[in-house]
Amino acid sequence: MGSIHDILEVVVLTVSGLGTLVVIWGVVQAVVSFVAMKFASGNKDAVSESESIRQRLGAHLLLGLEIFIAADIISSSVSPSWEKVGILVSVVGVRTVLSYFLRMELKQGVR
Repeated sequence: MGSIHDILEVVVLTVSGLGTLVVIWGVVQAVVSFVAMKFASGNKDAVSESESIRQRLGAHLLLGLEIFIAADIISSSVSPSWEKVGILVSVVGVRTVLSYFLRMELKQGVR
């Protein structure tokens, strides 16, 4: 039983790490794109370009949140207790609400 617990712990850490990498990748990409936009010649529409950067960053953040939720669900299977289930419900609830509003924000930007 201990080896399954250890394997699931490694899986949770790996999935959480992947979520972190997705978020970091999105932030770095957004910052690089923003700096490039500021130093580029004025041929492009700055408002539409910054909206595109925001859309890409939002997509990365949304994917990262979904990956973190998956890690939390896997984590709860490692040592299920009523306390851990309650914490999981709270964390998943908050992350789901954040994901919902971020998704709505991204949809509004597409118009």
